[in-house]
Amino acid sequence: MDGVLNIRKEKGYTSFDVVAKLRGILHMKKIGHTGTLDPEAEGVLPVVLGKATKLVDLLTEKQKTYEALLHLGLETDTQDMTGTVLEEKPVEVTEEEVRTVIRSFLGEQQQIPPMYSALKVDGKKLYELAREGKIVERKPRAVQFYEIEIKKIELPYVRFSVTCSKGTYIRTLCHDIGQKLGCGGCMEELLRTRSGNFVWEDSMTLAQVEEAVRNGTIGDRVISIGQVLKDYPEIFCTREGDRLLENGNALAERFVRGEHKEGWVRMCDSQGGFKGIYQWDEVKKRYQPQKMFL
Repeated sequence: MDGVLNIRKEKGYTSFDVVAKLRGILHMKKIGHTGTLDPEAEGVLPVVLGKATKLVDLLTEKQKTYEALLHLGLETDTQDMTGTVLEEKPVEVTEEEVRTVIRSFLGEQQQIPPMYSALKVDGKKLYELAREGKIVERKPRAVQFYEIEIKKIELPYVRFSVTCSKGTYIRTLCHDIGQKLGCGGCMEELLRTRSGNFVWEDSMTLAQVEEAVRNGTIGDRVISIGQVLKDYPEIFCTREGDRLLENGNALAERFVRGEHKEGWVRMCDSQGGFKGIYQWDEVKKRYQPQKMFL
């Protein structure tokens, strides 16, 4: 089975737990996920199967959309409700001040990753250092907030949705909003509603995956590699080029029908079967393989 399952991660599971359970449900080892969600967060977690594991880095790069509940007036060491409360402050800001500050985060921002994260410093994960009571300096990283929409304000709670670049910590955004307002803040809840083209409405729980396996319909829910890559232009090999394509070789222009020389293309054989991602090399004057799915 090769392709992607749009999994709805439930609270209490790590992303690795989901992969481990799917290995048992689907009876296959070659499975990976495309973007970590904290155990208490829920939402869309695209899981790659078989040959589609080659898509991990590509899918991880995609924009993500979240819905978060911000709790103002409360700071914790984890920046969410799983941690120890460090400080409580009265919330004396107005709704308009909250709206203005949240809107100020639109665009590119420098974000300092939280101590309780899986990022590594000198080979050791930050959360391991944090559990030892150590705090180390973390370099700010550039992140992008494309959209922020405030859904509801009932102080000290603010519910909002945010679309952002990969590697963005929403609990850190909540913390930073609280800092800018002067009252502190942390994340109460988090739901990922979209990851790239994968949306909450189409996602499946692990129980639903088990049911689909039992009734023989799981194949209908696996999104093919070709479908996942549908946004890239499609070009075709000639019959003479089929053997080169099957072996993952570069393809001169004479072996290709159609032309697209900007960015990645989906390369199909002469019968229309998708084989891999190629890119035109202007120097070598040929299409070079980027990722093969043979």
